[in-house]
Formats: sequence, structure tokens, C-alpha cells
Amino acid sequence: MLVSDFDFHLPEELIAQEPLADRAASRMLVLNRKTGAFRDEQFLKFPEHLRDGDVLVLNNSRVFPARLFGHRSGERSQPLSPRNPATREFLKGRVEILLTRQLGNNEWEALVRPGRKLGIGEKLRFGEDANSSLLEAEITGRGEYGERRLRFQETSDFFDRLERLGHVPLPPYISREDRSSDRERYQTVFARDRGSAAAPTAGLHFTPAILDRIRSKGIEIVEVTLHVGLGTFQPLRQEAVEKNVLHLESYEISEKSADAINHALTDRRRIAGVGTTVVRTLEHSAQMGQGKVITGKTETNIFIYPGFQFRVVGALLTNFHLPRSSLLMLVSAFAGREQTLRAYQYAVTNRYRFFSYGDCMLVE
Repeated sequence: MLVSDFDFHLPEELIAQEPLADRAASRMLVLNRKTGAFRDEQFLKFPEHLRDGDVLVLNNSRVFPARLFGHRSGERSQPLSPRNPATREFLKGRVEILLTRQLGNNEWEALVRPGRKLGIGEKLRFGEDANSSLLEAEITGRGEYGERRLRFQETSDFFDRLERLGHVPLPPYISREDRSSDRERYQTVFARDRGSAAAPTAGLHFTPAILDRIRSKGIEIVEVTLHVGLGTFQPLRQEAVEKNVLHLESYEISEKSADAINHALTDRRRIAGVGTTVVRTLEHSAQMGQGKVITGKTETNIFIYPGFQFRVVGALLTNFHLPRSSLLMLVSAFAGREQTLRAYQYAVTNRYRFFSYGDCMLVE
């Protein structure tokens, strides 16, 4: 199986650059994976697709301002807008980092720019004024694909400082600078547990009113936490799908959530997952638990592609994903590759909005 088997043409103008004013106003393409039929709907009708006895699973991870702009120690800092095309070329000493996974109290995995110039032992400073910097870090390690390990100078208010300095980590296909409004909009309404470097985007369509409608139908809603990092959006570098290995991402499942999901599985009731992060969390847990979702906190680099045997998830709400991506492969594993690509071609032809701030697809 080749990565190129999951390619499709996407006109650039279909990549959503802005969120809709109303979260729930997105279009929703509904795909029946048994028949291959699909139809156009609005996300507002999503509650109507949930059945008696369903359990709806959400990822409550919260995005934090994970993108930082600073400079190498000893170099004078100069202003640089993070996404302004006129200032794409970094000034001398400028650095950009994206924190992707916390490894310890003061240690993080990160992507860095300019990557080739930042070696082990390099010291970085962020938010420096005339007297001091708000955050300082040292590069202590390097990963296989250029990611770095950073150790920050210990401070009791690290995340407070990060909130002051950091930028919303909008994906690179959104070709504008982040704004203050993105701090609320690039976040689900049920986000609680801080730790994601990218939003679990299928959840962006929900509003409190939609969640109330779902509860009023008697549908049980439970939450898990998977912190989105490199494992979700890393490029696949090997052409043979099976040769690719994803990065680790941490997740946690509470006893309450595990019990609700396992009871539903025992009763042969359907588990509806909101987003690929929920699918990866539940299916990895079920692998470890021999078919049962288990309680606890751990990490996963599970890679789901066609041929995978799903043990938990019976319906999937997801956004439209990048060509040749691991997320598109996951959807293809669930719905079938040919059916998925036909649905994507239909979405392109009918001008659906793609990616993080775009429309969604429900696979039943």
C-alpha cells in the first residue's frame, strides 16, 4: 500500500482560512459506509443521527499558545510578525519553536526554525526586554526527523508566561497571522485539559446548544483526553504506508468514561467518536485491554490504515484531511479507501470547506 494511493487534488481556495461565525453552521457530508451512499446535510442535524443507546465520545484536550518567537542567546531580538509574507526571511538570530509534547516538568519536544542552525547546547530566549527574558531554554537533544528536546529554565509560572508570549498554533495552511479571536475559536467549547499543539478539529463544530440537544435525546456523552502533537499531523516520509511510524502522543481515559464505553460495547450499543484523536485513543486502549477500553494515562503512536480491525468505534465525525496524511488513511480504514476518496472528490466538486476551520463528514 502506497502513500500516493491516498492523494487527491484540492484547489487552494477550498482551504478554509477563517472560521464560520456560527460553529454549528458548517456543512456535513454524511457517508453510509455499508452502502457507499452520501448526501449533503448541515451539522445542525448531527444530533438526529445519534441512536438510542449511543455513547458519544469527545476529546477534551485544550490547545495552548504553543508557538513562540524569540532569538538565540547573545543575539539582539527584532520584531517579526509570525505569518507576514513580507517578513518570511528570519532576521539574524531569530528563532521560532512549536512545542508539541511535554516530556517532563521543564522539558518539551518541539519543532524549531531555522532547524539546521540550532544544535544541541544552543540557548534560546523569548520575550526579552532591556533587563531580562520571560522564558529561556536550552536545546538538549535532537530527534530522528529534526525535532528538538528543550529544557526550560525552571519557573513557577511557566504557563502564565507562555500565555503572554505564545501564539495560537494555527496550521501552516492557514496563510494569515493568528489573532486574539483564534484563542477562543481554535478551541472546542468543551476543552479543559491543557496540552494540545493543534485543535481536535471535529469538535470545533459543537456549541452548548448542540450538546444540550444531544443530552435531551438521552445520549450519554463521555470525554477522553488526547493531546494533539506530531503524531496527528506529521508528514509521512516513507512511500510504503506500512514503513511509517508516528510520533507518540499522550492520552488519558477516566474510570467513568471507560465504564460507560465498555458497558455500551457489552450491550452492543454504538460508540460515536468525535474526531480521529478519539478513534486513536479508544482503539489503542482496546488493543491494550484485549477488546476493552482501560482506565489510565499512557502514550500511543498507533497508526490506523486500511486493513485495521476496529474494536470500539462504530460511527465517526471528522473534518476533511490533507492528501497523503495519516488522518485520511484512518478515515479510509473506517469507511473504505475508494468510498472515502469518492466522498472527498464529491466534497471538492461541491465546494466544501477543508481542514481545521472547514466543514465535516459523518461516517455511519
